Amino acid sequence: MSVEFHNEPEVVDTALALSGSAAQSKIQSYPGDCDYFERVNIHAPSRHEACAVLARLMRDKALAAARGPTYQLIEVKFGSFPEDMLRDGQPVRAGSPIAWRLDEIRLGRIEGFLPDGTPRPVLWEEVARDPGWCKLDWVVADPVRGQLANASNMLDVTWEAPDGSITPLDGYLDPYFQEVYLEAESIPIFSKLARHVSADALDDYVAQLEKEVQKYLTKDLNYGKAAKRMYNVFRLTGRYQEAAFIRELFDEPATVLYQVWTLIRTIEDAATPDSGIPTAALVEQTDKLILEVVRALEDDREAAIVKELLRLRDSLVETGDAESRPVEAARAQLINLVNNFFRERLTAVPTIQEYIEARQS
Repeated sequence: MSVEFHNEPEVVDTALALSGSAAQSKIQSYPGDCDYFERVNIHAPSRHEACAVLARLMRDKALAAARGPTYQLIEVKFGSFPEDMLRDGQPVRAGSPIAWRLDEIRLGRIEGFLPDGTPRPVLWEEVARDPGWCKLDWVVADPVRGQLANASNMLDVTWEAPDGSITPLDGYLDPYFQEVYLEAESIPIFSKLARHVSADALDDYVAQLEKEVQKYLTKDLNYGKAAKRMYNVFRLTGRYQEAAFIRELFDEPATVLYQVWTLIRTIEDAATPDSGIPTAALVEQTDKLILEVVRALEDDREAAIVKELLRLRDSLVETGDAESRPVEAARAQLINLVNNFFRERLTAVPTIQEYIEARQS
């Protein structure tokens, strides 16, 4: 299975890159998910036609790479809800991104309701007019290494008009501060698009990262995710001593717990009745997680987490499902350990502690 979109002569140009922690594997011994980023430049007479091409590309890709012996499509982000409504009985706000399930992509519609109970289907073609955040997520299994991972491809889609002007379909052309392109053939399309990136792109990118740092230090507490973003903030703003310190943190054995925390979610995503990934692969991954926890911890915390992982393993063996209670218990204990580890290390450096306190105030 490939996450990549392919070129179509005179219609679509693409450039695939590693991004996120995957792009930092040289400085992170235990990267999280397999994150990809792809620039998709569509040649079309009008924006409307460019959006129609994108809708076709994303639907075709989702259906072609929906399921196989080593992969399972989880969801596709495409378009926004046109109105306040109910989906699966839960309220959603107008303008919030839509996460499409595979069955909905096949139908090309989501069966929703207005708050007063009136049926309000949302059509794939309807939301294509304003595609917004475009992203595809899979769970993949590596049979050679016996390992699972979440793989994603986030798209930065642009429309190139006949006069050569470039327009981002989501209104914003992503900068290029955390990408590792995989093919030399990507250079022309990257070079063309890079000329259209705002002169303020670096400042905007750092401001966006700092908002995420604040979120992970306050609302959605996760010092591991905050540390990854702080590394880039410090690297891009010339605070190299702080960046080097954080880089070294990700080489410490205890940081493998962050990867374990991520992989428990991956197992949960893959353990669905219609999954194409064999149960044996899920069990093998769970066994590896248990070993990683044993290697990283040598106290009562190890016993508590291993107990929940063994319950998860038993559930997989007996039913093929990832029972939610041991999954949630193991993840909760792991994120607590990850938070404690990174908080203790980060706040030991006065300049980093000052930076953290400023964003928590």
